Amino acid sequence: MGISDVIAQFINQLLEEDSTAEVQRSELASRFNCVPSQINYVISTRFSPERGYVVESRRGGGGYIRIRRVQSDPQLLIMHTVNAVGDAVDYDTAGALISNCVSAGVLSRQTACLMLAALGDQALRPVSPPGRDVVRASVLKQMLLGAL
Repeated sequence: MGISDVIAQFINQLLEEDSTAEVQRSELASRFNCVPSQINYVISTRFSPERGYVVESRRGGGGYIRIRRVQSDPQLLIMHTVNAVGDAVDYDTAGALISNCVSAGVLSRQTACLMLAALGDQALRPVSPPGRDVVRASVLKQMLLGAL
């Protein structure tokens, strides 16, 4: 398990204890013997809005990072996700959005697997590579709206 996984697991444990985790970048860096930019990387990649988190940050000596998991009803989460897709979406971002819906209990794992299969490059092979992200966004939105 890499250092990023360990840091993410630690933050997830904090979130399980309380709905909000408040940490200091420098304290985490010391605890895990890494540079503060590693903490930034973990937070930006594992705790992004696409994954269902709100992150607040205050820099400076007494600075902190506050991470909160977004809780909402299924219809609001679906609509938020549809709006987050935009006009184009790459496969990894689509996967993160779908994973967030599974974590929130809005989609089953089986449904998520089917959606990911339909959004993959193999399924979209007839579409030229530059147009795949646009088609992927359109298909993802329709699938999410169909799940309402």
